[in-house]
Amino acid sequence: MGTAGTIIVVAIIALIVLYVIFTYNGLVRRKNQVEEAYRQIDVQLKRRYDLIPNLLEGVKRYFKQEQQVLEEITRARAEAMKPQSPREQAQSEARLSGAIGNLFAVAENYPELRSSRVLLDFQEELASTENKISFARQHYNDSVQEYNTKIQSFPAVIFARAMGFTEREYFEAEGPERESVTVSYD
Repeated sequence: MGTAGTIIVVAIIALIVLYVIFTYNGLVRRKNQVEEAYRQIDVQLKRRYDLIPNLLEGVKRYFKQEQQVLEEITRARAEAMKPQSPREQAQSEARLSGAIGNLFAVAENYPELRSSRVLLDFQEELASTENKISFARQHYNDSVQEYNTKIQSFPAVIFARAMGFTEREYFEAEGPERESVTVSYD
């Protein structure tokens, strides 16, 4: 092999090394985007978890005979706050949303509570937070879709598994979480 042949071989090897470096960095960037997007869901969920004790404190005096509803929310909130996979988190969130929905349903039996500032403020904050959670979930799922597509696409698929990149799970709503919460006091 002459000098020209050696230069060509070295150039090909250099191109392959550069491709692997760029592919690896691109996969790391997308993996970090997925993780950051999941943290944004956590931030919004934490906000919702922080709202719940204030609501429960505000409605306690009205719910003396509805203690089971308050305990159900407390239990669902504690379960949802545990670290979980996206699928388990979605299931826990569905149970929590159902428990909060039960509270609103029971609140209809208490006219004074329905018009109280505590419940109206909570409803407004909850609606705002639910919108933010929905946006964060969509951003997370978009990031997962990009990341999964990248590691499944040729030629990155050749290196992705060998470098430890695996597919990520989507955040999918299940059960009552799929339905929007409608609260009406008319």
